[in-house]
Formats: sequence, structure tokens, C-alpha cells
Amino acid sequence: MLVKSTGRIVVVDDEAEMVALLEEVLADQGYHVDSYTDSGAALDSILESPPALVLTDLRMGRVDGMTLLTEVKEHTPHVPVILITAFGSIDLAVEATRMGAYHFVTKPFRLKEVLLIVDRALHHNDIQRENERLRREVEGRYRFGEIIGKSRAMQDIFRLIEQVAETTANILVLGESGTGKELVAKALHYNSHRRAQPFVAVNCSALPEGLLESELFGHERGAFTGAHKQKDGLFVEADGGTLFLDEIGDLSLGLQAKLLRVLQEKTVRPVGSNKERTIDTRIVAATHRELRSEVREGRFREDLYYRLSVIPVRLPPLRERTEDIGLLVDHFLGRVAGGLQQPVKAPTDDARRALMRYHWEGNVRELENVIERAHILSQSQTIHVDDLPDYLQEANEKSASEILFADFPTLEEVTRRYLMHVLEHTAGNKEDAARIMGVDRRTIYRWRKRYAMSVEDSDI
Repeated sequence: MLVKSTGRIVVVDDEAEMVALLEEVLADQGYHVDSYTDSGAALDSILESPPALVLTDLRMGRVDGMTLLTEVKEHTPHVPVILITAFGSIDLAVEATRMGAYHFVTKPFRLKEVLLIVDRALHHNDIQRENERLRREVEGRYRFGEIIGKSRAMQDIFRLIEQVAETTANILVLGESGTGKELVAKALHYNSHRRAQPFVAVNCSALPEGLLESELFGHERGAFTGAHKQKDGLFVEADGGTLFLDEIGDLSLGLQAKLLRVLQEKTVRPVGSNKERTIDTRIVAATHRELRSEVREGRFREDLYYRLSVIPVRLPPLRERTEDIGLLVDHFLGRVAGGLQQPVKAPTDDARRALMRYHWEGNVRELENVIERAHILSQSQTIHVDDLPDYLQEANEKSASEILFADFPTLEEVTRRYLMHVLEHTAGNKEDAARIMGVDRRTIYRWRKRYAMSVEDSDI
């Protein structure tokens, strides 16, 4: 037995007798009904206060059913719309369902049929809302600010952020491009006592050395050509808050020395000035480079490295936390759909598998761009493999046999590669790997030992 929704139903038809009949029947079933013979007035009411369901005739005067459907789906995509149409307009009604109508009924109709479809539409809408609530609840459990992840690596990072957010320690965020380093910096700032003060970000690789020095430390009027007025730098702008220095590894050695002095003395001297200003600015730096290697090669100051990396936070690439991909896909789909005021287009199983298999060199940023593109270009209410970029489709078409057997390895090597592939897919979970491979968990450990696989090799 279907459970009735307590929401409001809007009935629209330019025939007063039809409106009265539907209103009476629905009201007898316990629904709250607002009825209109003026479709324009009905649309104004719907947009002002979205109902639980719209039941409308297809052919009307000033605003017909198709226009009403289009407006409702554009502004309130979650509201189901049921169309009533004459037999000769079935083709148009079918087209309306492609545009997002929940269902249509043809005249003459049986009232029991209308009530059944209304019940189902409201029940379906209630389920969708509950699923959305549960999705937000799950996402809330697996997110920290705008950072999302249920993998062990990301949960560890969430705990670390909680531990260090309220401290004054400098943080160095390490990770490949697109892994979300600025999101970590924002999470640190907005979960600290500095949250009401400025968060200022600068990309150290985006500006030439002379301009970057002025941006960071400020300058006096006349300090150089073009300095027509005095300017505070970003350290002063972020005073009391957080300064995020992105791509710190690209900073020149000269600016590294000046930055080190600011960190040591807690003062900043503008270009062209002999006066220093005391600041209270927390530094969060980030880089995609391996700074230890840069230090060994003489391209990064060792003393600055240790000043910046009091607490290092290393973000794993997306390919090392594949269990987070599905969560991220759903998050980005919801955000794109919300921005476009459209229903969420769910990926097919094949499309989701293709997204899971891809290597994601561009990490989370690349995934976000792919999802936005697919949602916009998809011509249906679902996202198919064909909606994904060509390069991703080509990568997906590579079969497991091509990957595993391209160079005709020995059986031992095939087994080793297969084990590595499954462990990567399961993020190093031995129980999941054993289930996929159809063997005992102890066999996984025995194979690891046989093939001399280190923990780093298998614990993805």
C-alpha cells in the first residue's frame, strides 16, 4: 500500500468542470489541492511556492502544458509533473516525458487510474528526497569542508586537519596537481580560531619574481617604475588569518631567503621601505614537487623547508584511492545538476566502471571537469560511456587481457600482475581481493611473500 505524501498538489485545466472533478476526488483521498483554470496564475503559484506535484492538462490557453512543464522543470526540477492529454496528442505527451514529465494520462480516463499515478509519483518523489537526504548524510560522514573521501588515507587526513587546525604551526601540503591542496588549506583555516579573519591565496608560479615580491611584501610609492602609490602586501592583507602559498617549490632562491626572514622574525618589510611591520599570519604552503629532492639539488633552501614543513600533509593521487571515485562522482553530479537547476543524471553501470578504471593523471580536478562535461552533453537522463571524453573511452576499451598479457609473460608473472591489479582496485583490502580472486585471504599473503611484494607495492 502506497503511503500518501502530505504535500500540496496543484491541478491546472482551463475546463472548470474538469478542475472541480479532480479537486474533489483528490481531496476525498486526503490530499491538499490548489486548482487553477488560469494556467498563468498556476505557474506563478508554482514558482512562488513549489508544490509536491503538478497535474496539468496539455492543451490550454495562455500557458499550455508543455510550457508549464518546461518552466517547472527549469526552476523546480524535483517537482513531478503529470500531463492530461486527448488521444490525438499522445506523440506530444511522449515527447513531454522525454523532457521530464513523470507520466501522462489520456482522456477519457478512469479516476482510479489518475489516483494510482498520483500516488506513485508522490511516493517516487518521497523516495528520491529520502535518498538525497541519505546521500547528504553519507557525504557528510565522508567529507571535511569541501574535501571528500571515505578511503583510509583521506580519513587519516581529516583527523590530522582536526588535530592541527587550531595550532599556529606552519603546514606544508604535498601532492600532485589537482589533488585538492587548496581545499586542505581552506579546511585548516575555517576550522581554526582564525576563521573570521582573511584567507588569502597566491600561486607562486603564476607571477614573475619582481611582481611576486611586491605582491607578498607590499611596496612604497616610487619603489620601482609603476609604483604610483603605496601598497600593502598579501602578508599584511592576511594579518590575523591565513596566507596560502601555492606552488612554493617554484619560488626563487632570492625570495626564499626573504620569506625565511618573515617566518623567523614575524615581520614584513615592503619593497623600498626601511621600516618593518609586525604580522600575525599563519602560513600554509603547498607544492607538487618533492621538496626533499629540491633541497638536495640546491634549488630549495633546507632551512626554509624545515620552517614550512612543521606538519606535512601528503595528499594521495586519486588513482591510489579508487574507492573515493564513486563518492566524488555523485558529489560532482549533484553540484552540476544544482547549478543548472536540472535533475541529477545518473551514470550507467558501464559509465561508472569506465570512471573507476581510468588512471586520472589530473586527479580530482580532472574528474570534476569530466563529470561537468558529461552532464551537460548528455542528451538523456543518464550518462553513458559515449558521453565521456574520447581519451577516457579509449582507455576503457583496453581490456584486462591487453594490460596483463601484452608482452606474453610467464604464468607466475601474470598471477603477480593480476594480484597487483586487484589490490590496486580494492585499495589494498586483502579480504576484498581474496573474494574477487576466489581464493582464501591466506593465499593473498602467501602470494605476496612468493612474489616478493612489499607493503608499498600492495597497500595502495
